[in-house]
Amino acid sequence: MDMAKVSLGRIVGAALTLGLLLPLAGCTDGGGADGAADGKAAVIAPGRPGEKARTISPEQAARELPDDSPNAADRAYVRNMIEHHGQALTMSALAPDRASAEGVKRLADRIAAAQKPEIGAMEGWVARNPAPTAAPGGHDHAAMPGMATEQQLGQLAAARGPEFDRLFLTLMTAHHEGALKMTGEVLAAGNNAAVEEMANEVAATQSAEIHRMRAMG
Repeated sequence: MDMAKVSLGRIVGAALTLGLLLPLAGCTDGGGADGAADGKAAVIAPGRPGEKARTISPEQAARELPDDSPNAADRAYVRNMIEHHGQALTMSALAPDRASAEGVKRLADRIAAAQKPEIGAMEGWVARNPAPTAAPGGHDHAAMPGMATEQQLGQLAAARGPEFDRLFLTLMTAHHEGALKMTGEVLAAGNNAAVEEMANEVAATQSAEIHRMRAMG
């Protein structure tokens, strides 16, 4: 694999995610070879590290910039992680009335505070990147790595005090470890820079929380 192309692809993809590749109606770079001298919309393409950005035409962008289109791995990750995060919120919502350790209550609050906006970001990504065709059949979300079973969720809801704390930490640690497995898979197989950015954020946050939960257990 040409690592220079991969690096450029990630740089350009990230710029696309942040809105740095902007269509500029009537904007040119003074009529240079890379500019849109005919007054049509242009695209700012960031250069490699240490190089200046270029203003190029949409046609040039289509020819020269790496393809950042979401692939099946990206779409599956986002769709599944929305459900995965949703279960974490369900589990965390039980803590205020059932946990006895303040550390567990604070942890549940932090998990909810992190994962609610992540769900929103993922749902926004899905809305901006509709699948070209409907996915065949359904998906068994319960089979995703780290998902608690209905029986385990029932046991957690019925537990109180130290028993809740113990079970919450056990289930949530496994839940986070499952998320890290899913994240590693999309980082290896995905193509979209926005999904890569979301996956890296999930990996960083949940790795730190796993260490915290293991110390509390």
